[in-house]
Formats: sequence, C-alpha cells, structure tokens
Amino acid sequence: MIGPAFLQAQAQTMSTTSSSAMPPGIERSSFGRLPDGREVDCYRITNDNGIEMRVINYGGIIVSLKTPDRTGRMDDIVLGFDSIGDYLSDTYRQANPYFGALIGRYGNRIANGRFTLDGETYHLPTNDGPNTLHGGDVGFNQRLWHVEPFSSAEGRGLVLTYTSPDGEQGFPGRLSTRVSYTLTDDNELAIDYRARTTRATPVNLTQHSYFNLKGEGSTSVLDHELMINASAYTPIDETLIPTGEIADVSGTPFDFRQPTAIGARMGQKNTQLAYAKGYDHNFVLSKTPGQGDLPTLAARVIEPRSGRVLEVATTEPGLQFYSGNFLDGSLTGKSGRPYTHRSGLALETQHFPDSPNQPNFPSTILKPDKTYHSQTVYRFSTTASENQPHAD
Repeated sequence: MIGPAFLQAQAQTMSTTSSSAMPPGIERSSFGRLPDGREVDCYRITNDNGIEMRVINYGGIIVSLKTPDRTGRMDDIVLGFDSIGDYLSDTYRQANPYFGALIGRYGNRIANGRFTLDGETYHLPTNDGPNTLHGGDVGFNQRLWHVEPFSSAEGRGLVLTYTSPDGEQGFPGRLSTRVSYTLTDDNELAIDYRARTTRATPVNLTQHSYFNLKGEGSTSVLDHELMINASAYTPIDETLIPTGEIADVSGTPFDFRQPTAIGARMGQKNTQLAYAKGYDHNFVLSKTPGQGDLPTLAARVIEPRSGRVLEVATTEPGLQFYSGNFLDGSLTGKSGRPYTHRSGLALETQHFPDSPNQPNFPSTILKPDKTYHSQTVYRFSTTASENQPHAD
C-alpha cells in the first residue's frame, strides 16, 4: 500500500536552511541565467537508497530522476534538459511540452479562454488553439520560484513558493502558492500543494513530468504496462475540451483497470483516440473505501524489461494520461538522443479539465476563506523478474 510518508512529517517542523548551507543529501549548483540576468539554481537531492532527483527553481522543473532497475542499474527516467537555454529555446516553446514543470494556475484546458464567476466573465490568453492550456502564455512553468531546501524525519526536499498577482494571465485574485517536493527513504516522491487567494478564483495545480521507465531518450513507451484505477473518463471534442459527459470505460480503449500495454489498442478506430492522436484524456478515479482524505492508488506503470514500477497515489479526483502524442524528434534530451513520438508518458493528477465551465464536474473554485490542498505520491520500485509482481 502506498503510504505518503510526508503526512507524518508535516506534523513536525521541517529543518530549512539558507541557500548557502545545504542539508545533508542536497547540493545546489548553477543551472544558468535567464535573459534578464536572474540566476537559475539546480538542487540535487539524494535519498538513502541512492535515488537522485534534480530540480530547478525555474518552473519548479524536475530535470532528472534516477532510479534503479531490477539489477540495480541507475537510469534517468524523466525527459528534460541539462541547461536553461534548452528550456528557453524557440524550438522548445513552439513544441510546448512542459517537461517536468509545476503547472498553474490551472492545469489542463479552459474552453475558449474564458469562464464566468460570480457574474463576471474573465478572459485568459488562448495558447492551445481556441483554448487556454496550463495557465496561459506564461504559466507557473515559466516563473522563477523561491526555494528553501529542508530535511525531515521522513526525507529531504524543497519547499517552492510563488505569489501570482491579481489579474495575472487574466485570473482573479492574488494567489499565494506553496509546493513541497519530498524524496523519502521509502523511495517516494511526495508532492504537497497548497494555495490561498484574495478573491474567488479557479485553481488546479499539477506536475507535468514525462516518464520513460527504460530511461529517457529510449524508444517509445507503448510497451509499458499501465493500470489506471478508473471506471469512467471524460470524453473530449475535437479541440480536446471535455463534452461534459462522464463515460464508462467498459468495452473501450480507455479501460485500463487491468494492466494493459499502452500501445495495445492505440491503433483501434476510435473517435476519441483520433481527436487526441492517442491518449490525452482525463480519467475519473475510483477512490479506495476507508482512505478518507489520504492519497489513494490512481495508476501503476510497469516496464517489463527493466522491471521498473511507477505507482501514483493522489487525493485528486482525476488523472490525465498523456501518451506523448506530439513528441516528434525536434527536441534532444540529456542523453543526446531525440525525444521521438511517444517516447514519454505523463500522469497528471488533477481536477477535471474545463471545470469552471462544466457545472457537473467537481468545483475548482478557491475562495478567500479556504486553503487549496492537494497531495500526490509517486512511488518507485521494481519487479523481481519479468511477468512477476512488483517488489515493495
């Protein structure tokens, strides 16, 4: 069972340090500078088992994550780059894949770049055809976050904070956001999201890492075996906006309740697959009875040859599964190899897309007297051998 170790740690006082003195297991280095001269820092975090994660304060981006295969070989399993210049390049911005970034204010799409709240209509930048995607032209993925490293009884990590001014990208309210990344000695990456606002506003925060459990720069992820704990999903129109329907996955290519190779049904004639050019859909997660507000299992990915296993647990009601449909080889990653079609997958925990315009979806409206709080855990393990259950 996935148990978010940071929940216990939250009750304790985290030991934070200044940028000049890092806790054990955390190192800081320069990742380059932004065009305006601000320095981008890179934090290398290692747990007691040798799992290593590198995070930059630009966009809260996870630039690398090294985990062992069943033989103990360490590979980097997330897509990304080794320099800030690659994240700022015209080629990257045109492709707009959001590798490894914190996403906000609103993860996923808002139809036609507008919504109405308390009788007022708000207009947002449209950066994905007619729609707003992942917070607009300059979302949280392009902001320089303040970072404080910390150590706790359960692991070590970073607290990232960013305050979005009232009206930024068209959203109402001054939004103060705090996200913690905790790399635990249970081989979990625990992410805790919190936000407060001065005016009612939509909020939907997520993390947009692309995984390839063979190692980044490897071949496609179509042979990865995926389980999604969902009996329903939200169908989309041709612009990838939900229709409002909550549809049963039974008898469709969207039924991942049993582990299935990602590519097994990709070639089926299906309008939904045609609209997204593969999988780019929100799944309505089934919650585990008795778990209360704790994260429950949302998805599991197994890569048979390496034996690597990725499990995702969350408090969120939805999970966006994206099969790397628009990766086309135009971007070259850390390995020196191009990121080709379907060479990474994303599992974005979230509220549903376009919720501000869909009254039957769970609300994403945060009010000034409330605190937005969401938790997601990524757990890394291995199978004992091919076709055998994964090891805890």
